[in-house]
Amino acid sequence: MIMDFWRRHKKKVYVTLGVLGSGFLLYKLYDGHRRRISELEKELEADVKNDELIKAQMKEHFENIQIIADSTTLPHVMQYLSSRIAEELDLMQLTEKLMKGKDQPNTLTAAEKLELWDRLKILSFTKMVLSLWSMTTLNLYIRVQVNILGRHLYIDTARGLGSSYQEEEADIIYRDDQQLFLASADYLANYGLTTLISDFEAATSEVLKGKQLKDIFSTTILHDTVVQILDKFMSMGSPHHWLGYLMPEDPRIYSLAAPSSSDNADLSPASNFEQLMQETRAVLSSAEFGNVVDVSLKTVVDAMVEDIRVQCGETNLMVGMPLAKLLPRLAHLGQQLLEEPNRNRYIQVIQNLPEVELIFTLLYSSTPVS
Repeated sequence: MIMDFWRRHKKKVYVTLGVLGSGFLLYKLYDGHRRRISELEKELEADVKNDELIKAQMKEHFENIQIIADSTTLPHVMQYLSSRIAEELDLMQLTEKLMKGKDQPNTLTAAEKLELWDRLKILSFTKMVLSLWSMTTLNLYIRVQVNILGRHLYIDTARGLGSSYQEEEADIIYRDDQQLFLASADYLANYGLTTLISDFEAATSEVLKGKQLKDIFSTTILHDTVVQILDKFMSMGSPHHWLGYLMPEDPRIYSLAAPSSSDNADLSPASNFEQLMQETRAVLSSAEFGNVVDVSLKTVVDAMVEDIRVQCGETNLMVGMPLAKLLPRLAHLGQQLLEEPNRNRYIQVIQNLPEVELIFTLLYSSTPVS
């Protein structure tokens, strides 16, 4: 009976067993694949969590870097720059001569008085607009600088270094490069200021040509005049000519001339100092940073004109006042623009701009740590 059943159905049995075997094999293959997919998904989930943790750590790290910059680097640089501008653009001599001419009419001719007043007009605007530009760009420059340095330090820590001897030797050289890199924030005050003053004076003279001391200046006229001087200055050379005032063209030559340069300085093309400077120049030359500079300058001009309006009395400056009466306030404002960060509302205005926050978010979010 069983044999008859087997003879009649053995082909079906073989087919059935073959199908079952193939199905079992496919099931095992699928199950193995499913397990691998599950493991990969778990690994991916862990990577995502790790990536999020790294980004959170990076954000915290960069925020701490900003606090350090605002409390140490920026105050020193602003104080030094303020003293250098006051030294190079001292308006006191012009003011004293005019006061003497007023008290002793015979000491100055009418032509001499007119020349002194015209000079005071040009230099008052030059000092104020130059201080505004310097404060804005140097503030942004230092923030880029310390964030780039912070990124390098974070990457070095995350990746780890080599042997203890190599680490100690590299640390000595790299520490010198870091100090030289941070010291380069004084490049404007030490090397770029004389040319910057000359170029701003030329731009100011061009814009103020034909404007008389008796001309009435309102908030609108003052705002437009400052913007015109800035635009004239920024268009005097190539699109990125202004970088030449802030940082050296050739970092290697600068490192030789810098007072902090040491015997350990590595002047090879791959030196850490040169790499840091090249990265800084790349950020400052970008279209995104150019937009940040434009927005920051316009915002500071708006805030400054508003402060002058309040100081002069809303009605006075809305209606307008003679340019001669406005000059002392402009000269004083030049000093206020370079006050220490904790007392400088213009620096706070810049730092609160969304565009400024974005550029530094891009800096730390693009940091590789692998």
